[in-house]
Parts: sequence; C-alpha cells; structure tokens
Amino acid sequence: MPDKPRYTKSNLPSKICVVCNRPFEWRRKWADCWEEVKYCSERCRRNKT
Repeated sequence: MPDKPRYTKSNLPSKICVVCNRPFEWRRKWADCWEEVKYCSERCRRNKT
C-alpha cells in the first residue's frame, strides 16, 4: 500500500467547485477520495444544476 502524501496547512491542494466555481481546499475527511470530490459543500452537491 503506497504512502499517502502528507500535507501541511500551507501546502494543501485545492480544486474549483463545479457548481459555484469557488476554490476549496483539501480536507482530512476527503483523504481517501480526493480524486472524486467535485463539490465544496453539501449545499452545492444538492444543487447540481
């Protein structure tokens, strides 16, 4: 099992939310599924349009 990258607060990856187009940063709860994360929040996930 390969080691996962360790991030410091100053070096977190970020993405752009596909709904609101706002940038959001990596969170520990997304460590296992960061590649699949598309939305910055539950609200954006519910309002996919």
